[in-house]
Amino acid sequence: MHASTVYKIVDKDAWRTATAEGVYHGAPVDLADGFIHFSAAHQVEETASKHFRDQDGLLLVAVPTEALGEALKWEPSRGGDLFPHLYGDLPVDAAAWVRPLPLTPTGHRFPDLAS
Repeated sequence: MHASTVYKIVDKDAWRTATAEGVYHGAPVDLADGFIHFSAAHQVEETASKHFRDQDGLLLVAVPTEALGEALKWEPSRGGDLFPHLYGDLPVDAAAWVRPLPLTPTGHRFPDLAS
């Protein structure tokens, strides 16, 4: 059973551009890999620590998996865990919510992912 919500860490300026265009095409790493990297709730904090350490100005975007359809694939990645990858663009209106991901002295402060 896969998660019903997936999460994308996005630079706030990139999300502002995506909002104006109505679609998020992905970060440079996403474009290079050919899919948009997402994380499940149990993976997202480690993703932030590993790939976004010391980066400020980030947002956390929550997307219901049902909004992504068959373009969302769960594939093995870090430690063999299955990660959600979106093969296509992300319509910004698919996001359930977008919240700041502030940087603190001990890392990023995450919102409650149960909501």
